[in-house]
Amino acid sequence: MTDAPNFKVVDVRVDGTVGHLTLNRPNKLNALSTELLGEIAAAARWFDSETGVRAVVVSGAGNHFCAGADLEAFSGPADGDIRAAADAGRIMADALEQMAAPAVAAIQGWCVGGGLVLAAACDLRVAAGDARFSIPEVDLGIPLAWGGIPRLVREIGPAATKELVMTCRPFDASEAQGLGFLNRVVPGEDLASTALTLVAELAARPPLAIGATKRHVNAVTSQMVGTGRSWSDADGLVTALHDADCQQARHDYLAQRSR
Repeated sequence: MTDAPNFKVVDVRVDGTVGHLTLNRPNKLNALSTELLGEIAAAARWFDSETGVRAVVVSGAGNHFCAGADLEAFSGPADGDIRAAADAGRIMADALEQMAAPAVAAIQGWCVGGGLVLAAACDLRVAAGDARFSIPEVDLGIPLAWGGIPRLVREIGPAATKELVMTCRPFDASEAQGLGFLNRVVPGEDLASTALTLVAELAARPPLAIGATKRHVNAVTSQMVGTGRSWSDADGLVTALHDADCQQARHDYLAQRSR
């Protein structure tokens, strides 16, 4: 095994055949800055270079899985740099989803917006019973980007996707499991051990058969609700960030949240 890259906001380690990818911005509730998005994608590629890694746990440091996109990264003028920043989430989700080893998301606290897209890019998802989910993008005046729409349609269906994205209402772990988004819901104190047990079960099985199953399922679903057109999500995101009505909606939402 080669030494893990020296990441700044992602912790990466390998225990035997199990990899660990931990978002490490707990003071920002693991909000997805462009730096964090890039490091998640790089970590997924690094795990691909480590042939001994058979399954990966994806988690967030601190009390929350991920508070979604760090919008400060996308607040500049609508130039090529901002478009590249807006596209970083799609690149992250694609890298995680295309990783050879299956990924299991361990979700605690809030899983919001882009964080929910990150979780959807994982193969399996386990959550603490008190985990909370939200997709506030429309209230923020932006479309759900990064391939989030096709991934949610794939996991929970079109009607539930439309409702949750359009209304922005929070939902709990029980509802997320009922919709098919979560594989297991456990008490918070059991989250880490449950995720580790699940990845150990995956890692103990023949990697060729596990990998073939992952690729087969992904190939079938890509024909149904493929993410191939999500490269254009960044254009819609950048446009919305500079639309007057969307800017007012975002201002109102953030003002209400700060009260």
